[in-house]
Order: sequence, then C-alpha cells, then structure tokens
Amino acid sequence: MAISRERKNEVVAQYGEWAGRSKASFLAEYKGLTMKQIDELRSKLRDIGGEFHIVKNTLGELAFKQAGMPLPQGFFEGSTAICFAFEDPATMAKVFTEYARTAEALKVKGGYLGKDAITAEQVKSLAELPPLPVVRAQLMGTILTPASQLARILAEPARQVAAVFKAYAEREAAPGSA
Repeated sequence: MAISRERKNEVVAQYGEWAGRSKASFLAEYKGLTMKQIDELRSKLRDIGGEFHIVKNTLGELAFKQAGMPLPQGFFEGSTAICFAFEDPATMAKVFTEYARTAEALKVKGGYLGKDAITAEQVKSLAELPPLPVVRAQLMGTILTPASQLARILAEPARQVAAVFKAYAEREAAPGSA
C-alpha cells in the first residue's frame, strides 16, 4: 500500500529532526530479525536514550541529505534500520554492536558521529570507549592528582616538625629520662 506524498514529507521531516538532534546515528541491515528481536532492541536502546527505526531507503536518504549529512555508498541499500543516539553515543554504540554480535541478522553498515560519516569499524571502536561518567571520573582524577600532590608536598615540612616535637615530648615524658 503506497503512502501519500504528504505522509512521506512528514516521515522525512521526522527523520531529519531526529538526525539533526541526535549526537550519533548508526545504520544497520536488519534482514532476518524477528519482530520480537526488533522490539527487544528498541526497548534496550530506549532505556539509554535512543530510538531504533526501520526506514525506507529513499526517505532516509532524503532526510539525511536535507540535514546536511554526507551519504556514503552502501548506507541506504538493502534493508535499513537506524539507531539514533540522543544522549551518550559510546553507550548507544556499545549496546547496538553487542546486540549485532548476538543477533547475526543485524549487520552494522556505518553511521554518523554528529554530522560526520563513520564506518562500521569506527562504530565498533566507539563502542569500546568507556561510558561518559567513567571518562568524566578519569578526567577529574587526572586534574586533581597534581593538586593533591602539591598539597602533600606543602604539608610535609610541617608534618616533619610536628613529628620532631612529638618525639621530643615523648622522650621527656618517658620514665627514667633525666
């Protein structure tokens, strides 16, 4: 059943809005996935702030072209599904590629990081990055380490003087010291 031109325009506008709003988009061939598997994947991705949609190639191409994104060869060929990452691209890529490993019918074609096209290998590399909270914690640790070392260095002379006074006071207070 054909859809009207008006409905096609609405779909293209929706895809374009999602493509523009998402921090990353991953494309995959889904041929052979069951509806149960698709629903399971959609649920997993929705839980971490993403969307998974099966798209008509011509409408997907049009939407991404209108969003100002390049269209590498093979992205919109065959059966195409798109995962839109609205929050953390690394976590989304991790869940998406893990699911692709378990469900052999889902094959990653590539994607977009922002508006830049990336290959399937780059999507897998992105999936290997630690989650955003872990990266933030590592960065904070790196920033705070020199400050804590400086504080220890500055406090060391005072600690040494206090240790000398304490040792002297203990020696004076010890029985038989005269």
